[in-house]
Amino acid sequence: MTDETPAQERALAFGRAARAYAAYRPDYPAAVFDALEELAGLRLAGARAADVGTGTGLAARALRERGARVVGVEPGAGMAGQFRRELPDVPLVRGDGNRLPLADGSLDLVGYAQSWHWTDPARAVPSALRALRPGGALALWWNDPDASVPWVAEQEQRIIARFGDGCYISDRTLPPGLPWCTRELRWSRRIPVDAHLAKLATHSAFIVHDGDGAAEFLAAEREHLLRRFPDGALDEPYVSFVAVTVRPAARG
Repeated sequence: MTDETPAQERALAFGRAARAYAAYRPDYPAAVFDALEELAGLRLAGARAADVGTGTGLAARALRERGARVVGVEPGAGMAGQFRRELPDVPLVRGDGNRLPLADGSLDLVGYAQSWHWTDPARAVPSALRALRPGGALALWWNDPDASVPWVAEQEQRIIARFGDGCYISDRTLPPGLPWCTRELRWSRRIPVDAHLAKLATHSAFIVHDGDGAAEFLAAEREHLLRRFPDGALDEPYVSFVAVTVRPAARG
């Protein structure tokens, strides 16, 4: 028995696909971190930052490359193991986004990259704000398939029909009561159809339903895509959404 909610159990399932996640999930474009700096009013170079729900460390690597002093926070053993293989010199602590194992006022930035939707905001917001210094920033950001592109919208509908709603496009609802600044960015990468399908298989619905129709769905999806993209490659479109709120500075 566990005391995790179904959402938390689904989040922890990513550990089963940690190597594939590291291999096939896209990096965040540089414009995400430009927007983060602008909206937060801080420079990442030298900033003390936590990447919460770090997974395999996609965001942690990018933050470090910008010069931030990063610590990863990850609840799952499988993802934590992959993080340590990918980024052996970056500190990692085991914990989840609802109960950050980080000192009060110790950070300039607490970031949830592709992970906020797995939290309980009623617990995660106070935990994140507690760990921030006054004037520090809480940042949430996502890479999601761009469903304004027709073939992506059609694929999403097939996924919903098979696995249910909320399986592909993240819930980007922001917690109320905070002054959020947001930015939306569109970009794409060109990859083989088979690489796209391997990426698709790292989404939670496919991991949870592995052996229960996921393989058959992916085989059928390959046929759909090759009819549309007969040269075997496609432009995989994304929407990156960045949301930032700043902890008020202490009044003297």
